[in-house]
Amino acid sequence: MSGLRAVITGTGSYAPSRIMTNDDFAAYLETNDTWIRERTGIRERRIAAEGEATSDLAVEAANKALESAGLAPSDIDGILLATATPDILFPSTACLVQARLGATRAFAFDLNAVCSGFVYAMTVAKSLVETGAAARLLVIGSEVMSRSLDWSDRGTAILFGDGAGAVVVEASTVVSRGLGSFRLGADGRHWEMIHTPGGGSRRTEEPATIRMKGGETFKMAVRQLQESVLEVLKLEGISPADISLLVPHQANIRIIDALAARLGLAPERIMVNIDRYGNTSAASIPVALDEAVRGGRVQEGDRILLTAFGAGVTWGSGVLTWEAHRQKRSRM
Repeated sequence: MSGLRAVITGTGSYAPSRIMTNDDFAAYLETNDTWIRERTGIRERRIAAEGEATSDLAVEAANKALESAGLAPSDIDGILLATATPDILFPSTACLVQARLGATRAFAFDLNAVCSGFVYAMTVAKSLVETGAAARLLVIGSEVMSRSLDWSDRGTAILFGDGAGAVVVEASTVVSRGLGSFRLGADGRHWEMIHTPGGGSRRTEEPATIRMKGGETFKMAVRQLQESVLEVLKLEGISPADISLLVPHQANIRIIDALAARLGLAPERIMVNIDRYGNTSAASIPVALDEAVRGGRVQEGDRILLTAFGAGVTWGSGVLTWEAHRQKRSRM
């Protein structure tokens, strides 16, 4: 054992300035604000401007996370970017972000587990830090989902938005704090549940827009999220009652409510911002975490539970104990 523990020392997030409300959809689709809010919990979402790409959002969020941690880009050893909407097929969007930041010492790569991407990336970051392979990492979730939408499809167009969130993960010798147990899962047999038909090497003639089986996705998401959460809680030797704040992937308020009910968590112990952002895929958890931290909902020693379900299908959960390194560094 290295004796190192991975801890989050800074958070940041960014959303495009354009706000698209439910009423905007009602102007051209057979829907309305009430119908959307009751079924999804969403009332508005952010949409990237023309020419604004995933890397642009990622750089903004990363700079805020670095500032929060009191670090410069040159301090970073690696950049892990979770995204399903890269700027281009290759090179990785993480490399584009590295260049923009000036993080010249950092290795960089993308990771695609769609909505579960940030939890997957955090698991990789934990392993890199705690084995001594890297001391300081930027972990980013950034998506421009609006470029993958069929705007005439009421079942998907209303759900997604654009945004980015980032955290700095560092090595610490405070072994009682930081990232705890993380567990990932996947079942590729259900790949058609949420997918884009085109955009890759197999079906180049098909549209690269999202297709989703909503009812099937809802049922599997609730069941798998509960199983995933209970697994990591068991590994940590704790119960739902020990969780200070649940930060779930923001896919649908009914999924979040169903999971909370099964875990017996009161609303004040759940971070929800889907009403303002919609589903931002891999960006949703880091955006929500940053808002929780900056909004004073996370205190020293709090246990935070992250959990996500997404296309693949994939899922993952993790527990962390909050350490206020930002304040400690600023006093050094």
